[in-house]
Parts: sequence; structure tokens; C-alpha cells
Amino acid sequence: MKKVMKYVLADILRNRIVLLYTALLLVVSCSVFGLEDNADKGMLSLLNLTLIIVPMMCIIFTTIYQYNSAEFIELLVSQPLRRRHIWLSLFAGLAAALSIAFLVGVGLPVILFQPSLTGLTMVLCGVALSVIFVAIALLASARTRDKARGIGKAILLWLFWSLLWDALVLFFLFQLSDYPLEKPMVLVSFLNPIDLARILILLRMDVSALMGYSGAVFREFFGTGTGILVSALALMAWVAVPLWLSTRAFRKKDL
Repeated sequence: MKKVMKYVLADILRNRIVLLYTALLLVVSCSVFGLEDNADKGMLSLLNLTLIIVPMMCIIFTTIYQYNSAEFIELLVSQPLRRRHIWLSLFAGLAAALSIAFLVGVGLPVILFQPSLTGLTMVLCGVALSVIFVAIALLASARTRDKARGIGKAILLWLFWSLLWDALVLFFLFQLSDYPLEKPMVLVSFLNPIDLARILILLRMDVSALMGYSGAVFREFFGTGTGILVSALALMAWVAVPLWLSTRAFRKKDL
């Protein structure tokens, strides 16, 4: 299992797309902090990069890599190795490589220019989103044999959680505006890992006052030790559940 993970990790870290992704993140992050006089403004500029571009890159790259590695996976399956170990090794290599790319591209500039709890929260949330969307991409590819359909499904999943989800939530908020929905919105936020990461980062930036009463409710829950623990467990569940489902599908898949 360790040998397969090391091979996948080394192969991805040498990939030109991943190297370009890392360099692009590093250039954009350094440019943002260099152009802004206030480091907090630079953090806000990096927020969209972390919440939109990072999940998109992770889910699309992982899906394409999995389909392109079909022959390699078939070779591993023909060996006396458990399918579960093969799939977990593939996940570990992909998650580790893309997390390293994010840490180099965004983590280093954030640590240099904003060495605070806010910066640490953004880095941890970025790593968590990288791992989560690797797991979601593996689930999409494991359940779809056709490459084009698998990539299309991965892109739709990213669009749903990054863009369409917010539109649906706003629609229901307007439709049910006569009812107190602030506290139920706390539960709804756990259904989207991007929204959950956004709330955690924004609350550390002390901009929850701009969110009105909802911001006060979010701060009341997510600002406590219990809220942070529950949020961390929720992010871990977003990794564990798709990974478990994809592993189960891969074990039953006819290669």
C-alpha cells in the first residue's frame, strides 16, 4: 500500500499540470499580498481563490487522472493486492500531492504575510477542501465507466456546491422570509463543505457583523470550541463518506 501511494505521489508531483497549478497559486498569492497595503484585504482576495479554484482543480484533475490511470489500476488489481488497499493508496497519493501544491502555493505566502489564526484557518480549510474534493472526484469516477460522463459529472458536482447551492439557498430564504431561519441555516451550512469553510474563515476575519443577525448566530455557534469541533468533524465526514462509497463501488466494479 505504501509503495503504491509513494508512486502515485511522485507521479503527480512531477505532473506539469500540478506544477503549473502550484506556480499559479504562488504567483497570485504573492501578488495579492504585494499589491494590498493591508494583509487582511489580501486574505479576502485569497478567499475566492481558496473556495472556488482549489475545489475545481482538485475535482477535475483527480477525475482525469483516475481515468488515465485505468491500465495501471487494472495491473494492480491483477496482483495479490486488495482492491480496498489499491483505492485508498490512490486516494492518499492524490490528496497528499494536491495538498502539498496548495500548501506551497497559498500556505507559504499566508504564513509569511499573515502569520495569525486567520491565516492558519484559511490554510487548514484549503487543505480540507482539497482532500474533500479528491474524495468526491473518486466517487464520481468509480460510479461512471465512461470518461466523458465521469468528467462531466465531476464538473456538475463542483458547479452545484460552488455556485448553484448558494442560489438555491437564497431562493428558499426569500420564499420563507416570514419565518426565523437563522438557526436552521446553521444546519444547512453543514450540507456544503465550501459554505462551511467560508463561514469558518469569515468569522476569523471579524466580518460577521456585515452578515447581520445571521452572522451573530453563526458566531454564537461556530465561534465556540464545540462549534469548531463539530465543524472539523463535519469536514472529516465529507472526506470519509464519499471515500467509503467510492471504495465500496470500486470493490464491486467489473474492470
